[in-house]
Amino acid sequence: MTENKDKKLTCHECNLSLELPVLSVGQKAICPRCGYYLTVNHGRAFEQIAAFAIAALILLFLSLSFDFVSLHYQGQAHTISLLDTYFILVEQGYFILGFLLVLTVVILPLVVIAGLLYLTFFIEFDRYPAYGTQVAKVLLALLPWSMAEIFLIGVLVSLIKISTLANIGIGLSFYAYVLFSICFITTIQYIDKQALQDRLQCLMAKKSSDLNEKINEKINEKTNEKQEAIVNKDSVLQHQEQANRSIQKTWALLITSLFLYFPANLLPIMTTRSLGKEELNTILGGVMVLWQSGSYPIAIVIFIASIVVPIVKFIVLAWLNYSVQQGSQDFQLQRMQLYRITEFVGRWSMIDIFAVAILASLIQLGTAMTIRPGHAAIAFCGVVILTMLAANTFDSNLIWKKKNKI
Repeated sequence: MTENKDKKLTCHECNLSLELPVLSVGQKAICPRCGYYLTVNHGRAFEQIAAFAIAALILLFLSLSFDFVSLHYQGQAHTISLLDTYFILVEQGYFILGFLLVLTVVILPLVVIAGLLYLTFFIEFDRYPAYGTQVAKVLLALLPWSMAEIFLIGVLVSLIKISTLANIGIGLSFYAYVLFSICFITTIQYIDKQALQDRLQCLMAKKSSDLNEKINEKINEKTNEKQEAIVNKDSVLQHQEQANRSIQKTWALLITSLFLYFPANLLPIMTTRSLGKEELNTILGGVMVLWQSGSYPIAIVIFIASIVVPIVKFIVLAWLNYSVQQGSQDFQLQRMQLYRITEFVGRWSMIDIFAVAILASLIQLGTAMTIRPGHAAIAFCGVVILTMLAANTFDSNLIWKKKNKI
């Protein structure tokens, strides 16, 4: 049910107060100041989410049930399932790498799907789910860390790397995971943060069905509007403390990621043993090997994702954090756009990590050929995670605020 009146809301990224009109099916609302995508009317969005989430859940379980990929090299064969990647990495002493892989590729997507099915089940029956608001917040926070599509690109990169050395076999689980990724991405496309929050609030109000509560809400809205006009010193101090904490956390995460970036690029990310010979490969060395072998598109993808993106993301976030620390009012819209781009592309740096994990799991042929992850893989994971956290802790609202002077 939709109300035939404008709805008040606040832009998540620039804190601008807006009145949102009723949207027709297919219409979307965008913040006039920062261009943030506020909401869209998908029509029967929750039904679409439920349908694709169920399909994704079935396909995810199928992808865990059969062989994922196989390798045939000089008369030897090695086949792995999707979960074998975790157990092989743990056996090699790389528990953190194995855990991050299974967490971002299997566990978190499964949690997101289960949570969405839980919410949509109650929403479709017009009932408020227990802890519905909290569940929705957790699911929205987990979405950037669910990396099914990035994992698939990493798998393709790894298979291209070894396709000239050995015969590769694709198992049923691989195709199931491709279909799962498509359904999972489609499910996410139908998730609208504002619409989900509004629906849950509506159901929660219906559950309480207390007229006094609704009256109090209207009274509170009016009193809040009056209170906003009276900015006391305590509220200014509180906002400034929150801004300072955000800036300090972002600096701490960025500086730590910078320290990890050097070992991530100088140490070997992968060690290959073949017929008694050992070869150490750094990230840049792997890119050069791919380029020399003629795999130009893959070499460019790895170079951009693993070398260019972390550097650019660090520079951009550092500049944004410094600019808000100084209270700069210049290029606000451009800075906002840069922030969104860096927040989006940062997770794609995991491609090389996923490629190394698959190679280390698949190529275990004894003395003929064995691949093990290097210490740079752990350091690079740290770089990606810390820069993602830095983007999350950065408060984009500060781009639109002047530096308070008390």
